[in-house]
Amino acid sequence: MKQQLLLLEDVDGLGRSGDIVTAKPGHARNYLLPKQKAVVAGAGTLRLQERLKEERRLKAQQDRVLSEALAKELQGVILEFPVKVDPEQNMYGSVTVADLIAGAAEKNIVLTKKNFPSAHYAIRTLGKKKVALKLNEDVDAVLVVEVFPEGQEIRIPTSATQQQAEEITE
Repeated sequence: MKQQLLLLEDVDGLGRSGDIVTAKPGHARNYLLPKQKAVVAGAGTLRLQERLKEERRLKAQQDRVLSEALAKELQGVILEFPVKVDPEQNMYGSVTVADLIAGAAEKNIVLTKKNFPSAHYAIRTLGKKKVALKLNEDVDAVLVVEVFPEGQEIRIPTSATQQQAEEITE
């Protein structure tokens, strides 16, 4: 028999803070209640629910502003990755989500695995690619990634290259 719970914090795949949700008893008993992510919903939890919803609304506004600022910052950024290739220009390996996160961190941009809709995303071909990102509060962004053979020089972005990056993101 499922149990009614009031979520105290956001839980992926279940709900957001202040929501009354139904959870299986084992999930509630072994995870949600011991980690204090939820309380059993009852008549006395209505005031708590209203307070949690208000806090969530304020946090959502802050998250949206931060996500929109990050999306705007990503518009002018091109992450470059030199990779080893064979004589036919086939890549050895791929550029993974972890590589993208590390490359963004070098440019002081904080991304996590949750920002990538597919956690198994990998770039396996040379060239310039657009990677779709999902930021907090359903803000979408695009990350431009350029993968080139290891022996080539890294091109310093010129106004023409920046203009091309802007065209790609549009």
